[in-house]
Amino acid sequence: MKINIAICDNNRLICNDIFKLIIAQKPAANVFTFTSKETLLNAPEDFDIFFLDIKGIGGLEIAKTLRERRTKSILIFVTGYSEFMSEAFDVNAFHYLLKPIDAQKFSQVLSRACAEIENAETQAEKFLLLKVDGVNKKFFLRDIFYIESDNKKVTVHATTGNYSAAAKMDALEIALADYFYRCHRCYLVNLEKISAYANDTIQLTNGENILIAGRKYPAFVKIYLRYAKNGGVVNV
Repeated sequence: MKINIAICDNNRLICNDIFKLIIAQKPAANVFTFTSKETLLNAPEDFDIFFLDIKGIGGLEIAKTLRERRTKSILIFVTGYSEFMSEAFDVNAFHYLLKPIDAQKFSQVLSRACAEIENAETQAEKFLLLKVDGVNKKFFLRDIFYIESDNKKVTVHATTGNYSAAAKMDALEIALADYFYRCHRCYLVNLEKISAYANDTIQLTNGENILIAGRKYPAFVKIYLRYAKNGGVVNV
């Protein structure tokens, strides 16, 4: 797949340095450079990954605008000001790189970012076929927040509503193992839809909270971190 990448820094030399690092690693990527907030925000292209300076071009303001427009885009800050790190993560930044840029670290971050984009594309096409009211219904995994069981049937909690379906929780747990985790005997949660977690609850991107069994928490943390490391979509 073609990945579109935007670089925005008021220092053209920095833009060029980042451009060269990207092309050396991802020669097939479409890479665009911008030296002002206005030109970036008015660009007609839709970007998968953004490399933003924080101070020179108002990167935090750009990030807030981008979050309103493209919630799935990956934001990576490249800056010489470490004191802005906490603010960067308030806009769900993917990573924070300090200038001068370390080429090896940059390579690692870019690899993870591209893997996350590719993983999201893969999951976007995957679906689950369940019988709802006697009729087979297709559920794209990207649309499911979690699946709930009451031992007799399951309820799919999705972006379009809640659906009661005939299915076995154990079978679903096996079938969806790469993207979902059974955090409780009654809940199978979509890892992509997690926005926060503690040792007894998981918060989802729709604002709901579901239980996580205490004995499952250590395994959940390991699985979630492995999912993130392997390019899974992360909203925490």
